[in-house]
Amino acid sequence: MHQNYQLTVEEILARPSFQHAYIAAGKMGIGRLVRWVHIIEVIQFEQLLQGGEMILTTGAAFKNDTKSFMTYLEQLIHRNVTCLCIEMGHYISSVPQEWMDAAEAHDFPLIIFPEAVRFIDITQDIHAHIINQHHKALQDLEKISREFHRMTLSSQGVTHVLALLQSSTKGQVIYVPIDAGPKFAPPLGKRESAQWLTFLASRSTESGYDETGAGLYFEDIEGQSVIVQPVGAMGKTWAHIMLVLDRKPQEYEYLILDSASLSIAQDLLRKRYMEERKLYSQTLWVDDLLHMRIHQEEQIKDLIGGEFKRLNALTYQVLLIEFEQEQEDGMTAEEEGIESAGLHLSLAARSIFEGQLFYPIITLKHNRLVVLAFDKAPKKPAKERLQHVLESLQGMKDHAGTRLKIGIGQPIQSFLNAHRSYQEALQALSLTVTLQQKNVMFYDELGVFELLFHIADKGILASFVRTYLGPIIDHDNLKGSELLRTLKLYLDHDGSKQIAAQQLFIVRQSLYYRLDKIEELLGADYMLPEKRLALQVGIRAYQLLHPEKKL
Repeated sequence: MHQNYQLTVEEILARPSFQHAYIAAGKMGIGRLVRWVHIIEVIQFEQLLQGGEMILTTGAAFKNDTKSFMTYLEQLIHRNVTCLCIEMGHYISSVPQEWMDAAEAHDFPLIIFPEAVRFIDITQDIHAHIINQHHKALQDLEKISREFHRMTLSSQGVTHVLALLQSSTKGQVIYVPIDAGPKFAPPLGKRESAQWLTFLASRSTESGYDETGAGLYFEDIEGQSVIVQPVGAMGKTWAHIMLVLDRKPQEYEYLILDSASLSIAQDLLRKRYMEERKLYSQTLWVDDLLHMRIHQEEQIKDLIGGEFKRLNALTYQVLLIEFEQEQEDGMTAEEEGIESAGLHLSLAARSIFEGQLFYPIITLKHNRLVVLAFDKAPKKPAKERLQHVLESLQGMKDHAGTRLKIGIGQPIQSFLNAHRSYQEALQALSLTVTLQQKNVMFYDELGVFELLFHIADKGILASFVRTYLGPIIDHDNLKGSELLRTLKLYLDHDGSKQIAAQQLFIVRQSLYYRLDKIEELLGADYMLPEKRLALQVGIRAYQLLHPEKKL
């Protein structure tokens, strides 16, 4: 494998173009890597460098001036340049001891060409070598990545990936899944393996990788380099891979480790997807429960098994998570993609619910996830934890193109009461359409809508709306005005003209004109308590009857 695609100073000194060169100072730095070659003949150049360069010079910038040389050298050291090569001849005839002492103090290799050389030959030679080695490294990486992906299709895919990672990097590979035992390639003794697991546990806790599932860090530990790579997807870390090397890692190691972790993550995601599909098929009975087609606890016990007694005693809530995927052209996903999208969302949701100490029973119906979230931590506020769940779901990068609307019923106990919380969740979900700007609705936040939902005869609601808001609605329909929206915002903000004008994006004078018109249509007493309450209820009834109209 071509992980050594970068040359060291020592390796460059062995190349033909350096056969007459010698190292005058900084021999301790000959193991430094050279990533590129530059020729610099000016005294101020710091912004031109990125680090890791070999610098060639005839000394034209500083000549025999020690002060100028020190300025030149300080810039090289500050920019992490690898080494400096000086050609003797036209500008410099010898190297003062003071220069060599300065380079020696920083273990900075100072290479001398005692006679004229062709810098163009040196740069072409080294650059060609570096580029060729990079190309070989990329070929190796592509070949290994394909092999990683092929291996994950086998029953021992993860084990084979770890073995190939170890043979490709010649390092110690330690794989630590969250829910299973660790793997070591090659195997380690109990004492050494325990030490590395303790190290990983301490670093993971400090850096928060278990929560975020993102990050890559590198440490030097007693002469060994350690890289830790989390493995996971959908905001969840499922494992960590630790690579221990006896050398400083190069870009090759980072890239191959990233490829290995991606292959393992795809393998784990595929297995979890299959498990989720299996769980989904096992919970189809939930739909019968919610629609009261199951009437006996014994029926549920037969379906759930040993978990029935524990779950039946826990408090739980029914959540309806409605999802709609957006395509690039703004159209929603076709029907055949709904099940796949739902299962992926279910997989992510299950992990998030469990992280907030809920036991979720999840089933999929059309474009809705139905979740029975059993509370395993009743002493902790359930609503606060559910809000964390919902925020996490809506913030997931893997589902950035999915619109979610969520309705949550009230807490209940006993499986046979599930239909109550389900009906409440349905009403809360329908209100997300009515209120438009609110995508998550708890049933206990419905307010007066809770009463309005229970008025089965919508004609009664329409009559009530007509009695109190008819003149306003007619004026809006005839003139294209926004008096109903103005009235709603004005009443909702306790008659504050300043806030109402800000919310409507109009000046005070325009608001005064609208309020005068409202008073003319409704009567001067419309702000009296009883009539004001009737108007606010009427507006909510209007929203319920006309969810498509934005107020």
